[in-house]
Amino acid sequence: MTTAQLRCLTAFMAAMVMMGCQSSGTPAGEREGYFSWVDEQGRVQYTRIPDAEARPTSSQAEGARRPAEREEPALEPDEEYTLDSYPDGDELNKAGNLRPGQRQPYFTWRDADGNVRVSYFTPDTRSDVEKGLIAAPVELSPASVYHPSEGRYAEPVEGYDPDAFAILGIEQEPESEFDAFSRQCCDSLTSRSSQTWQGGREFAVRLEASSPEHDFDTGRSPFQLIALPARSSVEAFVARIRSYHHNGLVIPSLAFLDEDLRPIRLVTDLVMDYSPETWRKRGYLEAWVPVFPGQGERWLLLYTREQDLQAQTVVETRQGPKAIPHVRFGEFGIATFED
Repeated sequence: MTTAQLRCLTAFMAAMVMMGCQSSGTPAGEREGYFSWVDEQGRVQYTRIPDAEARPTSSQAEGARRPAEREEPALEPDEEYTLDSYPDGDELNKAGNLRPGQRQPYFTWRDADGNVRVSYFTPDTRSDVEKGLIAAPVELSPASVYHPSEGRYAEPVEGYDPDAFAILGIEQEPESEFDAFSRQCCDSLTSRSSQTWQGGREFAVRLEASSPEHDFDTGRSPFQLIALPARSSVEAFVARIRSYHHNGLVIPSLAFLDEDLRPIRLVTDLVMDYSPETWRKRGYLEAWVPVFPGQGERWLLLYTREQDLQAQTVVETRQGPKAIPHVRFGEFGIATFED
């Protein structure tokens, strides 16, 4: 073979090598005008991009592989959102932010054998309170609350005739709950057996046969005085009061007194929630009551009413309704609510 023929053969082989490199078997997903993505069955699909569209960048191609981010079809003209048809945000959140007709969310993953799998999931629509991430807000218990009456004379004027209203045929205004209570309480009470409020934990308060008693306007009852935190330490707080079940339940009434044991506020008819007994705790009634040391409340008086002793608490059990009697003596657990 001559030198000229050898040169021609060498040039031809070099040209063939260059052509082979340019037409090598490049994966379809990396060719010009194509991108790859994974369908719901985990299969790799290839979609050709029309010539009129530019080749997607690597970030766009990666985004195309995520089915959850695929573009949703546009709404039909008659399905466009209006002020009347716009979805409610709260209702949409309860549905996991899935609009009617949308598919359930899913994600893809590879198993131990390298196979691509698809798993559907339901979005967690629980609130932070339900998840235990934050504490539930405290709701004050409904109750009857009485304050000092306004516009009343502490003492009748000189020459006052108690029968004057009856003679003139004028009906006297009935005495208020607060005034009736104040008439028989509470400057004669003794604070020698009082308790001190204990912050940071629940403390026990007991009404027992050995507890002091007093004739209130609602009947004779054992009572317990509790010294509230000083105004300088706290202006107001919420107290949690539990009445524990033991041969019955004690239904408490509360009176908040000033430093001279004069009533400031009266709380009765508390609507208390019942928690049944478990293997580690007794059943109890629970109430949440605000306390205002900053408004002069110095003492908490805990007592019972005769009318509450005549009633009972009915709770639902696995065996059906159960009536729990109301009793005069029992134990309370009192604590300061701390958020």
